[in-house]
Amino acid sequence: MKYVYPAIFTPVDGSYDVHLPDIPHCRTCGDTLAEAMEMAEDAAAMLLAHLEDNNLPIPQPSETLPHKKPQFINLVKTDTDEWRQANDNRAVRKNLTIPAWLNTKAEKAHVNFSGILQTALKEYLNIA
Repeated sequence: MKYVYPAIFTPVDGSYDVHLPDIPHCRTCGDTLAEAMEMAEDAAAMLLAHLEDNNLPIPQPSETLPHKKPQFINLVKTDTDEWRQANDNRAVRKNLTIPAWLNTKAEKAHVNFSGILQTALKEYLNIA
């Protein structure tokens, strides 16, 4: 899923503190504005993925946020599917059933069942 949330960027001695108040516990920082933006995208994706995975409500983004100079507001766009692909490569065991004749042929051909299943699922789901 793709999301967009407003974030409060606070300059601090040449670096930036970033807070996304709509997402619980979402605060990060960066040495440069570009790094702070990247860290905010990552932090938001991680926390939103946690909410999705646990069937918890996804907060609505605020239309406005109170802030004081030198703070400024910027929108942060994040993609939880993209985040999972980059960060969650845990192996998950799946039990499946195939016909015995197909299993025999595949074993004789030294087929990597996990590799074939991953490739087929990515193709079926149109995932690069």
